[in-house]
Amino acid sequence: MDGRIAYARRGERAIAYRVLNPDGPADVNLLFLPGIISHVEILLEEPRLRRFVERIASFARVTLMDQVGTGLSDPLDGSPGSGDDVADVVAVLDAAGAPRAAVLGYTSSAGMAVQLAATHPERVQALVIYAGIYRSVADAGYDWAYDPEARRVMMDGVLERWGTGENLARAAPSLVGDAAAEEWLGRLERSSASPRAMRKLTENFGGVDVRELLPTLHVPTLLLHRTDDALVDVRHSRFAAERIPGARYVELPGVDSLPSAGDSEALVGELEEFLTGSRTGRARERPLLTIVFTDVVGATAHVARLGDAGWRELLGAHDAAIRPVIARFGGEEVKTIGDSFLVAFAGAPSQAARFAVAALRAVRPLGLALRAGLHTGECERLGDDLGGMAVHIAARIAALAGSEEVLASGTVYGTVVGSGLEWEKRGDEQLRGVPGEWPVFRLVTSSA
Repeated sequence: MDGRIAYARRGERAIAYRVLNPDGPADVNLLFLPGIISHVEILLEEPRLRRFVERIASFARVTLMDQVGTGLSDPLDGSPGSGDDVADVVAVLDAAGAPRAAVLGYTSSAGMAVQLAATHPERVQALVIYAGIYRSVADAGYDWAYDPEARRVMMDGVLERWGTGENLARAAPSLVGDAAAEEWLGRLERSSASPRAMRKLTENFGGVDVRELLPTLHVPTLLLHRTDDALVDVRHSRFAAERIPGARYVELPGVDSLPSAGDSEALVGELEEFLTGSRTGRARERPLLTIVFTDVVGATAHVARLGDAGWRELLGAHDAAIRPVIARFGGEEVKTIGDSFLVAFAGAPSQAARFAVAALRAVRPLGLALRAGLHTGECERLGDDLGGMAVHIAARIAALAGSEEVLASGTVYGTVVGSGLEWEKRGDEQLRGVPGEWPVFRLVTSSA
């Protein structure tokens, strides 16, 4: 599904695009406009986003594009007008061989998608906007948007963290702590634009206001948003849904703006049904599992002391010490993330707790200390990987643990009563990106 990267030409402008599955379903062309943080080569290096787009490619021929000023497209020359943006999209559709296409706009590209549907309805088979922004500066009747000063302060913070991956906390709170996702976002930001170029793009975006176009749209329209989206206020979509004639509006639960984080199948299912009339996605397996996260305490200090080569050698010994313990207690090694293990256990959570204690002991001879977090809940099978809120909760609980400490959620504690494990309540905690307060318990003794 990789597809080759090519350039659509409009005068001297070159706009990068990528047809991911040129031999895909011929009856639905879909142009995905990712917004101003985009790079058609790096976007799909994140496994979740790749799976999300592959799922769309099962029922549509998918094209990605980098708008001018981002990714592999030409840099900005001055301040482009809305007509320039729309003409660039038309040039990409022509180059990709898509006389009509469904257009999927995300966040800042919502305005571009609306302008295209308003001015070239003959080119738009359907309009789909997820977490769209139709005006980025507050106005009368649109007071949930940022006022100019608040917007400047917000962007200063975003650009101060630019390229580090730390902006993941706003785009996908449920993925915070996932080192691979943070590294990918940092690389995507750096490859999309420099901080100075991104400031220029966001200043231009600050002038976008397509509210007056919404009542003029006469193409089939689907609006999607997650209720507690941490990046884009859901009221943007509610506003548009009230003004676009005949629009279908679907509000889904979740805090993530990044479409591939959280329950991505719910989003794709709505998109597939809207464009094709049915859903072909198979029901996902959601087993009840106990998830254990372990990671090395003070890893940065070890790296500083040993150097990169020495740390890699020690990390290899760490992995070799833990894997037999996983097998001994009947766990499933899902993956390693740097110095962390993600291990799943079916059946009673007591085996997971005993594994955690044994893992702590197994690495002591190496001069390493671990911490561990446990949670029991429904997980989502994603090939060889696991996803879902249960995984994120276990990771957040592990982050609360101290050196050689095993912490667990209340679901674990309530299930292991009578197993010979002794626990004490640590307190009620707010877990980042997880609604509500969660009782957390510390394992005091174990027969492992």
